[in-house]
Amino acid sequence: MKQLKTLLIAAALFLGANQTISAQAKVAHIDVQELMTTMPEMKTAQAQVKKIGETYEKEYQTLVTEYQNKMKKYESEATTVGEAVNETRAKEMQDMGQRIQQFRETAQKELQQKEMDLVKPIMDKAKNAIQKVAKAKGYQYVLDSTSGSGVILADGPNLLADVKKELGF
Repeated sequence: MKQLKTLLIAAALFLGANQTISAQAKVAHIDVQELMTTMPEMKTAQAQVKKIGETYEKEYQTLVTEYQNKMKKYESEATTVGEAVNETRAKEMQDMGQRIQQFRETAQKELQQKEMDLVKPIMDKAKNAIQKVAKAKGYQYVLDSTSGSGVILADGPNLLADVKKELGF
């Protein structure tokens, strides 16, 4: 009885392995980074982010120039004004330096958030197109073959051209 049980388990494992081998999954790949960089919406988003970044940089440079001019003025007048005025000016310069640093940090965070807000819908559109093409062609798995993504060999079909066609470019 024990041998029969062992034989049945072995047969079940053997049959299961055969079914797995015969029902291999269809796998394709796509370079998502290349797709994203060629999407017209992405180019528009990058231009918007660049413009906003330039605006922040201009504001930052204005603040820095103002800080430097005040510093020069205060340094040149330091010997002619009293100690109380110099202390007040030193505190003012310290506060101004902190505001400039805070502006820079806030600007960077806002710029990153704006970029994420602009890129997310584009990424979702690309993902939906990839899924649609993969389902239409019968693929169960689509790997991201972007350099550095962990895919060592991408020898199967590349869906990039089909996905671009789906997206209309």
